[in-house]
Formats: sequence, structure tokens, C-alpha cells
Amino acid sequence: MQIVLPDFALILLFGPPSAVVAHDHFGGAADPTGVEARLRARTLTAVDATAATRQELTALARSATHAYAQMFAIAVESDAADMARRLGTLSVAGQFGVARAVDAAMTLIPVSTDKRHELGPFDIIGDIHGCADELIELLQKLGYRVVLTGAGDDRRALVAPPLGRRAFFAGDLVDRGPNSPDVLRIVMGMVADGSALCIAGNHDIALLRWLEGRQVHLRHGLDLTVAQLAPEAAAFRDRIRAFIAGLKGHLWVDGGRLAVAHAGVQEPMIGRSSGKVRAFSLYGDTESKTAADGLPVRYHWALDYRGETAVVYGHTPVAEVDWVNNTLCIDTGCCFGGQLTALRWPERELVSVAAREVYAIRGRAFGHPPPRPKRD
Repeated sequence: MQIVLPDFALILLFGPPSAVVAHDHFGGAADPTGVEARLRARTLTAVDATAATRQELTALARSATHAYAQMFAIAVESDAADMARRLGTLSVAGQFGVARAVDAAMTLIPVSTDKRHELGPFDIIGDIHGCADELIELLQKLGYRVVLTGAGDDRRALVAPPLGRRAFFAGDLVDRGPNSPDVLRIVMGMVADGSALCIAGNHDIALLRWLEGRQVHLRHGLDLTVAQLAPEAAAFRDRIRAFIAGLKGHLWVDGGRLAVAHAGVQEPMIGRSSGKVRAFSLYGDTESKTAADGLPVRYHWALDYRGETAVVYGHTPVAEVDWVNNTLCIDTGCCFGGQLTALRWPERELVSVAAREVYAIRGRAFGHPPPRPKRD
């Protein structure tokens, strides 16, 4: 049996572990304190949970959550059904049953957000929000050749990048602007041919929910995207659904020197994959309550960032682009009449084009949100 797991995770073993997990990954007994220390150091950790109590299993799950690690469980020559019963409602990314240890082999693959092998140079482009004309102008300014041909089901985007460079889209491809379908054609085509990387934004995820037939409020520009997609072929909408469903909230690239996240990512989250990491990457540092303007309360997470990895993000429109603690917000509010901005990496050069018109009225002023209040 081949068990494929991410190379950073907490593995709970029920039964003899030696034939399944390499010695250097084995953390011994189910000690939550030691386990959390290993996980915070981004070390794949397996523990013997055979005799663990429910309280100890809960503490281990909490340690995994604190370290933004996924947790897996493997029953080795033991009752997999009993393992599942003992785990109960604990958050487990996957469970495996191995009848004989000698028949099992474990293969480790990088965490889905760990793309350190993807090397620059990159042209990182901020929130497009359906502004197709400005996207084409910006790409051309960056040296890409862009051609849109055909109409209806035959419409295609052909993009040729400058030699040795790739685009990197920071999410929020859709909503508010006049032409989300062509933005999607350009971005999806570039990702498919390897000339771009892309992450999801919160607006893209809202569109995905609508495409999946789930209940979603048609607001904040989603109503415009839905209307723009109405005349498009079902096959095109299916491709959009599959494309967005495969996007991550952030990616760690360029040998670990760069992370691109839609709304931001804290240093301990980089290259991790968990529900909390994805939520922060999509929405930033928020609270469930709303502000006086009816929009979610947001905080300026970058003020506390101290990581060596540079983080480039969007989500919160700013009038001026400036580095804050090795982070850079490149959403300059094109759909609100601002600019569409790209960061050339590793050169750290900014390239922008002005919006052709005001497509949407902003709900709050441009600029970074306030710092999170200090706790007493």
C-alpha cells in the first residue's frame, strides 16, 4: 500500500510504526509540547498514539492547529474502525488502514502551497477585478504580447511572455470591472501554458461558490460577473469552476525568498496548508463583526511581520505602494479608478497603468487598515 502524505504534517500512528515511518520523522510518545515544538520548526512528525487517551489526542490536534500543520492518522496492523472511533470529530486530513506493515510504503510530497522550486523572475500583478483592458495594457507594458481573437465559444487569448519571465496573479480576477470573462481567458490561458502562476482571491472563491450552485449573495460586483458570464458557453463556465477550485490562497516560491498571498500571510503560515492558513490568505486579519461602513473589520497584519521571506499581496486597495516590514500590497484599486500595478521580482520595480474609468464606488477609503488593538 502506497501512502502519500505532505512532507510537513503530524502523523498519528496506531500500531507498530517502524516499517511505515522513517526513524528521523518519529517523535516518540504522544507528548503535545514536544510535538508542537517540532511542528513549529516545520519538521514532519509522527507519534505513537496507540495508547493515547482522548484528552491526549485532543491536545495533539491542538498542537497541529497551533503550528498550521495538517494531521493524518494511520492504523498499522490494528483496527482502523476503532482508530476512527477514537479520533471522533477531531480534524484529520486523512485516515489510512494498513493490514501488514511490510506491505506499506510512505511517499512524501511537498505541501500544496510549497512551490519553492518555482523560480523567478516574476511579474506579480495585483487585483484585476474584471478590468481586462487595463490588464492587457499592463501586460504589454511589461513586455508580453497579448492577442484576443474570435467571439463567443471561439474566443481565445494568446499571450507570449518576454523571454525568461512569468506573470504571477495575486487573486481577485473578477467582479466590479466590465469584462471578467476576458480576464479569466487571459489568466487561465497563461497558467495552462506555463507562462503564469495564480492564486485565489476572496472574490474568485465567491464566484466558485456560485458556479457550484451554492447559496451566495450577489453583491460586491459578483452580480456583474454573473451577468457577464450569462451568455458564455457552459463549457467555459465549467473550465472556470475547475480552474478556481485548484487555486491556493498563497504560494511560497523562488527558493523560499518570496510568498504571494491574496490578503497576506503570517510568517509561521508560509508554505503551510490548513483551513486557518487559507482563510488568512484569502481574507487577511479580520474579525467576524462588521465595521460602521458595513464591511468586515480588518487589521494591518504586516505591521507585526518579521519574516525573511518577502510577502507580496493585494486585497486592500492602497493609493501608494510602499514596503512594510518586507511586505508589499500591490492592490492599487484599478476598478475604483486607481491603477493596476505589477511588481517586477526580484528587481522590486513597480509598473502601473491608470484605470480607464471608475467602474465601482469604493466602500471605504484607500489605505492600509488600522493595527490590531493590543491585548491587556
